[in-house]
Amino acid sequence: MSAVAEHATPAHPDPNEPDANGLAASEDYQGRHCGYEGRHRSEADGLSVWATAQSTGPVQRRGRYVPESVKHPARMLPAIAAHAIGAYTQPGDLVLDPMCGIGTTLVEAVHAGRDAFGIEYEPQWSNIADANIRHAHDQGATGRASVIRGDATRLMSLVPKALTGQVALVVTSPPYGPTVHGLVRPGEHGVVKYDDRYGEDKGNLAYRDLTGLADGFAQILRGCATLLRPGGVVVVTARPWRKRGELVDLPSAVIAAGLRAGLVPTERCVALLAAVRDGQLVARPSFFQLQQVRKARAGGVPMHLIAHEDVLIFALSPQDEAGVVA
Repeated sequence: MSAVAEHATPAHPDPNEPDANGLAASEDYQGRHCGYEGRHRSEADGLSVWATAQSTGPVQRRGRYVPESVKHPARMLPAIAAHAIGAYTQPGDLVLDPMCGIGTTLVEAVHAGRDAFGIEYEPQWSNIADANIRHAHDQGATGRASVIRGDATRLMSLVPKALTGQVALVVTSPPYGPTVHGLVRPGEHGVVKYDDRYGEDKGNLAYRDLTGLADGFAQILRGCATLLRPGGVVVVTARPWRKRGELVDLPSAVIAAGLRAGLVPTERCVALLAAVRDGQLVARPSFFQLQQVRKARAGGVPMHLIAHEDVLIFALSPQDEAGVVA
């Protein structure tokens, strides 16, 4: 990972207390984005399959993110955020990640000359996001960004009213339960897992069951819809997981949450988690993914490695578009 040391960051003991400084805290923010042209950019490489893992996650983050970033258990691939930002925004546009974690969306946005802000519930991750933003600026990133500490299900109580109707793009991903694969190291009694939890606060959305998670995510998306400008786009990455052998269909739950939030699904793309080499997919599984697949196949279940994330894309409904314009 990066050899750049993490910058000192002030503590924020109350996860529901919004940040008092930065881009998103300004009541008079007027934005820098260009006027809406009625559609996102259409380019020759705007395919429904995004080749976002031609290099591994560690390679994508090396030198671009502070070393502590590796502690987050479910980091979005930077190339996924960068692809969405390049496809759906112009320089100067405003980007939001309401569950920003270590700030991947924000970092890729400022490097691309966009402004950005994020919401993060866990102080540990918001502090690292702050460090990553400062590191991006040290590297010459021209966009502005800030992180608000708080619960994104209360999005509109955290964000200044001046940002209503200003956001060009939302890029985010819901949590996959309270624990995920994390990192591993050999121990005296076998492999030891660590850095595999979103946090210990049971108020975190990650601790809810699928129904509760979908309800909370619908609240978040409802707030995002209020902040979107005409023609704004919401991009959500999600993939199913297995719980006690049963498949949990998170992408379908996200689509249902979007509909309840008043958003309209417009596209369903694939962001590859595998590299493409000579026309073949080269998987990049974690230790636990390999272990799970091997055990399943040994038991006669023809399970395969996950090679992609679903990318679910939403827009405002025509009625809401008309309301924003008015």
